[in-house]
Amino acid sequence: MTLRLANHTLGYGFGALALAACLAAAPAAMAETVAYKASLKSADEVPPNQSAGTGNVQATYDTATKQLTYTATYSGLSGPATAAHFHGPADPGKNADVAVGVQGSVASPIKGTATLTDAQAADLAAVKWYFNVHTDANKGGEIRGQVTK
Repeated sequence: MTLRLANHTLGYGFGALALAACLAAAPAAMAETVAYKASLKSADEVPPNQSAGTGNVQATYDTATKQLTYTATYSGLSGPATAAHFHGPADPGKNADVAVGVQGSVASPIKGTATLTDAQAADLAAVKWYFNVHTDANKGGEIRGQVTK
């Protein structure tokens, strides 16, 4: 068997090898790293509070490994952070359960990774997650931001 490409005839061995290489590369070509962000402020908490705290979240999601990698920074809180989480699914202005909790220190900057389920990844892609930081003065959350692309 021979394979004819651009006026060249290739033997069966080379053609099969080329086809196998293309097929092996196909799943990798479908993998994607998606960037996400959130701007954290007290006015976006539900209910809002009067904190002067602000912050940001920068994250990436690898569709092949299903790994979310994130960094959250903040300043101006009413006191030390006591917890931080990704919540969802929720539209802006709505509350939801914790989807991914931060493991370890919640001192700024918060850095972490989490492997998401397919349902969690779908909610994240649909802008149904928010991130918030909690303090003793604001146990329900002091600053919050919807996670967007």
